[in-house]
Amino acid sequence: MHLRTMRTARKGSVEMPAFVRQLVKETEKRVSSFFKVGRGGAAEGEQHGEGEKEEIIPSPYLDRPVLDKLTEEGCARWGLTYALGSMQGWRANMEDFHNCVPQLGGELAEWSFFAVFDGHAGSMVAQYCSQHLLGHILATGGVGLEDNPEKVKGSITDGFLQTDKHLHSVARREGWERGGTTVVSTLISPYYIYFANCGDSRAMLCRSGQVCFSTEDHKPYSPLEKERIESAGGSVSLQRINGSLAVSRALGDFSYKGVENRPPSQQMVSPEPEVFAVERSPTDEFLVLACDGVWDTISNEELCAFIRNRLEVCTDLRDVCTQVIDLCLYKGSLDNISIILLCFPGAPQLSAEALHQEAELEDLLESKVAEIYNELSASGEDPDLLSVLTVLASSIIPGLPPGGGIQSKRNCIISAYYQQRETHKPAVPNVRTSSLRP
Repeated sequence: MHLRTMRTARKGSVEMPAFVRQLVKETEKRVSSFFKVGRGGAAEGEQHGEGEKEEIIPSPYLDRPVLDKLTEEGCARWGLTYALGSMQGWRANMEDFHNCVPQLGGELAEWSFFAVFDGHAGSMVAQYCSQHLLGHILATGGVGLEDNPEKVKGSITDGFLQTDKHLHSVARREGWERGGTTVVSTLISPYYIYFANCGDSRAMLCRSGQVCFSTEDHKPYSPLEKERIESAGGSVSLQRINGSLAVSRALGDFSYKGVENRPPSQQMVSPEPEVFAVERSPTDEFLVLACDGVWDTISNEELCAFIRNRLEVCTDLRDVCTQVIDLCLYKGSLDNISIILLCFPGAPQLSAEALHQEAELEDLLESKVAEIYNELSASGEDPDLLSVLTVLASSIIPGLPPGGGIQSKRNCIISAYYQQRETHKPAVPNVRTSSLRP
């Protein structure tokens, strides 16, 4: 058991072998289409792209996803640990940015700030806001040792509005008026967790094994958002503002904020965040900030269950983030994918039992892949990866990670498949040429 546990523990922090990674890339589109059940997947993006090519408009999607990931980790002296994971994915450009400040410094050394910025129509607005939002929040003067929830919430709101105001001046000068960004952030004090959401990124707090709190997405078709949009002279069609913009609150997007005699919060696109204060608890486990590239494919409850399970088998929070990113990709996310995972002292810890179960699951998957491969070979077929996956998906596999399903073990399955390919590779005859003698 000890050897099996150690083997699985190492898997949490070791990259796939280079030859497997390359083979995965070569079959990425075909295999990804298999996992994008019920979402249109790559085909949907490709059809969209082909239509755009006819109009000589660049497709927003790539022929193959960019799988390289940016990761970051850190901690605060009061016991918080965190990790970030971010990947471009199928999108033609990377437009996500982030800000991780585990300790604010000075009298706020016990405070932390984290945010995810999901840009659209370019990355400049998201980048600018990631560099300036926290400064504008702190400049309001309402964030201090007294930790008054109403003052702090007001400061956060004012900080968002001031950021948007300053951004407008820069955008006009730099020509960013088409671009915008959603923002989801958290400001953590010794007594409260403050959440601020502007757009369709989302925050989620897991407490005592359950989703305790999550922000609401700001979509144009939501009744209150739609009412504001129409009052400002806009319309909602195809679930978008004027048939174009898919979010109803954002920083930037100034072409939707030009109605005279209406304050910023009453424009078609509002820069005003929804702000919440949640009192901290010793049973707080972890907090997630993520863009819609995550939430488009997985529910709050599924992600809570999946992360709890991964924390019991992985010691590296960066690896947990990359597993979430891969899961969302394999479940059909076509967007940039970014996630920040914040773990409190009460988060699930490494479990010998969970490690043992994980090792047994991976052994089972390897044996299932070998069995399917051999059966297909015996019937005269050439077992390609998609065929093996199709049969495996219809099999009953006990012990899959909760919230993740078979997609969450895709890398293990692919590795097992190529091991079978190597094992069944025909032996190359060793032909020796003898020297001719007269």
